[in-house]
Amino acid sequence: MSGVLDMSLAAAAQAVAARRVSSLELTQAALDRAAQLQPKFNAFVRIDADLALAAARACDAETAQGKSRGPLHGVPLAHKDMFYRRGKVSTCGSKIRADWVADTTAAVLERLDAAGAIQIGTLNMTEFAYGPTGQNAFLGDARNPWNPAHITGGSSAGSAVSVASRIVFGALGSDTAGSVRMPAALCGVTGMKTTFGRVSRAGCMPLSQSLDTVGPLTRTVEDNALMLSVIAGVDRRDGSTLAVAVPDYRKMAVAGSLAGFSIGIPRGFFDVDLDPQVAQLMGAAADAFRQLGANVIDVPMPDLDAINAAGFLLTWGDVIGVHGAWMRERPSDYTAQTRGRIEITLAAAAGDYVDAERSRARLLREFVATVYSKCDALIAPVLAFPVPKLTDVDVSGGPAMMRILDEITRLMRPVNVLGLPALALPCGFTAGSLPCGMQLIGRPFAEGLLYRIGAAYQGATDWHSRSPVGA
Repeated sequence: MSGVLDMSLAAAAQAVAARRVSSLELTQAALDRAAQLQPKFNAFVRIDADLALAAARACDAETAQGKSRGPLHGVPLAHKDMFYRRGKVSTCGSKIRADWVADTTAAVLERLDAAGAIQIGTLNMTEFAYGPTGQNAFLGDARNPWNPAHITGGSSAGSAVSVASRIVFGALGSDTAGSVRMPAALCGVTGMKTTFGRVSRAGCMPLSQSLDTVGPLTRTVEDNALMLSVIAGVDRRDGSTLAVAVPDYRKMAVAGSLAGFSIGIPRGFFDVDLDPQVAQLMGAAADAFRQLGANVIDVPMPDLDAINAAGFLLTWGDVIGVHGAWMRERPSDYTAQTRGRIEITLAAAAGDYVDAERSRARLLREFVATVYSKCDALIAPVLAFPVPKLTDVDVSGGPAMMRILDEITRLMRPVNVLGLPALALPCGFTAGSLPCGMQLIGRPFAEGLLYRIGAAYQGATDWHSRSPVGA
């Protein structure tokens, strides 16, 4: 592994600014490593070597003149292949868009460009972001760098793999029912599911406009906070974004004592049917928070199964709107698993969708009043069991598919329905040296608080600093 790629994103940005390393050196190392590992992990859809190197040279020329575009100046990143860039193909993981050229650039890419970041390519994803395993029969499955026989999690599979395998310093993903948190947890990196309305979705492929959010995947909490500080904020192109001030999240992501903070251990729903290995690691994480000075308390959960049910209705209604025409005109161009999931949505009724949408504000008010009157944040598992094998989830359609996929997303979907932020962090390993992740769940727009708690945890543990053997 090239030594310069061992740095965190924050350290790499500082090194470029101080001229201890050039953007060209970082970018070439990332490109070399991407080419080396692509046959093994299949993280990329496209690698834009010439464009990335040209951008790196431009950054270095500006650095030599004492100029900097912003806090990510000269640092190589890569992003899920659903964030559009004008004049470039965005496959969205599907044959249907294999040659589709975007006529706009995603707002989040524009903000990263303005901050000086370099994009070296686009990343593998579940077809149309509709699946939590990371599998893709069209692009080929992304492979978990800890053990390629196991799933990466999805749908932001390539984002997690490219960060975990030390190709890039950070990547963007989307989270509709866990698609940032799941791959982050299963690949051993840090991922933020942002508050609904915190980050613009303009120029991004829609899955469910009711639930879609955009967030970064990185190696550390500090790196994640740095990326979110760049991409967050109101955007006139996305009417769902809210005019809530964006703090300097990086300044909030500091390690230290958590005295005065209350961490809630959810009782009910999140602790149901936990694998003993996962339960043990969650207990160890709770102990770590106690040792950091936090008040760790039990917090009873409201009826989250009802909230989950509303999430299905919202997703189904939105998916019909996005995919109805393609399902009529070219259904055979979908992969079997995606087509099977979309076919199930056809049974959704408009009235049920409206009722689910109307219930969200009430459900959020009740959840905040019930839970966050007792604690600052909840700590919960991302997945109730160890990372599954690809063969365990290799199903195309029908009841078996829905049972498996629903269980994988069960502990994450309520957060999306409520629009809350949740920070996924590595918290240990299960048998076979497979990562296990937890999520810190906060009230709306509490990303800074979650970064503070997460940074304290990472300051006291080293799970986030471990890299896949042989990657």
